[in-house]
Formats: sequence, structure tokens, C-alpha cells
Amino acid sequence: MTKAELIEAIQASTKTSKKTTGDIIDAVFENVKQSIMKDERFSYPGFGTFNVRERKARTGRNPRTGAAINIEASKTVSFKPAPAFKDSL
Repeated sequence: MTKAELIEAIQASTKTSKKTTGDIIDAVFENVKQSIMKDERFSYPGFGTFNVRERKARTGRNPRTGAAINIEASKTVSFKPAPAFKDSL
């Protein structure tokens, strides 16, 4: 599903304008992002939890040349679905 499809689906069920719906969706995702950056966690009951995970530095391979390269440590966001959501799949 794309952002445009999400806006259309929510707009149809709430009878609001597409602009208002788009603004609300942008605000929701911005607040989720800020929460993850601040608390390193965002949880929505019945859906799941987003967590910040740290990746260790490691050695990888350049797929084109096969040469070894060093991959620096980094942070990423992981998602763990809620049991009810996972069971419904």
C-alpha cells in the first residue's frame, strides 16, 4: 500500500478531505518517528512495537569484486508484531 492509497482508504471511511487526511497521516508518522528517536520505542496495542536496535560492526563483501569491506556499526528500527496481529496473518 502506498501513501496515496492509505490516504484514499482513510478518507473514504472518515468522510474528510484528502488534504486533511494527508496532514493527519503525516502528523501521526512524524509523532511516531519523534517517539522512536526520543524513547527508542513506540508501541501500539494490538498492532506491535517499534524498537531501535544496534547493529555491530562487521566485515562484508563487495558483491561486484568480492573484496572484503568493513561495515560500520549502525542503528536501525525493528518491528515486533503484537500476538493478536501475528496470529491473524
